[in-house]
Amino acid sequence: MKKKILELINKKNKSKIISLTAYSKNIATILDHFCDLILVGDSLGSVLYNYKSTREVSLDTMIEHSKSVRMGIKKSLMVVDMPYNTYKNPNEALKNAKQIMSKTKCDAVKLEGGKKIYEIIKSLVKNKIPVMGHLGLLPQSDKTFKFKGKKISERNNILKDAKLLEDAGVFSVVLECVEASLAKIVTEKINIPTIGIGASNNCDGQILVFDDLVGLNPINVRFVKKYTNIRNEITKAVSKYSKDVKNKKFPQKKHSY
Repeated sequence: MKKKILELINKKNKSKIISLTAYSKNIATILDHFCDLILVGDSLGSVLYNYKSTREVSLDTMIEHSKSVRMGIKKSLMVVDMPYNTYKNPNEALKNAKQIMSKTKCDAVKLEGGKKIYEIIKSLVKNKIPVMGHLGLLPQSDKTFKFKGKKISERNNILKDAKLLEDAGVFSVVLECVEASLAKIVTEKINIPTIGIGASNNCDGQILVFDDLVGLNPINVRFVKKYTNIRNEITKAVSKYSKDVKNKKFPQKKHSY
């Protein structure tokens, strides 16, 4: 097992894991100073491409963004989402995971689901592909975006799936929009880290979409805290630039050759 992955696992019950998404080198370079884990998420489908769902994201798109992100990372663990329909069976999953790993030089891939993909994850891990799991709300397959854990059946299934994922060999699990007390139980019952998004501070770490965190993406959901409003700053800068050009204040002599 890779040193970075072992270091992440060893943080369980010791220190909180800091995770964010990145889709480009420039952002990854900044995040690398603060994060333990940087995820190239298929959330880029809605964030960057205005897709209706992550199902529209292609393998090639994920690879190209990941290659950019890789250039900005020196210390963080880099994980890449495997897009929808790229891990329908063990053979297809292995072929696509190998392609992601070789072309992007990432440290691991992430797959959504539990029992249904148990054998697929086992196959990947057996072939030395590190895997991160994802339970709770599953954007690639869920038709409605509602938090998980209100129903007893949901709670039981998520806990069972978490144990199955651990048994299959994943090194950590994202819990998305999972009810707080359930997130606590799952975190206590498995020996690998849980990383929450909308799943309370009962998890071993947290992840957010970077564009949401800085207010670049005009989204209003319960689990997002906007730490700044970069849209306002960009608006101010572009407005000043526009005025300077119109008033012939830019470019000045020092900006010209």
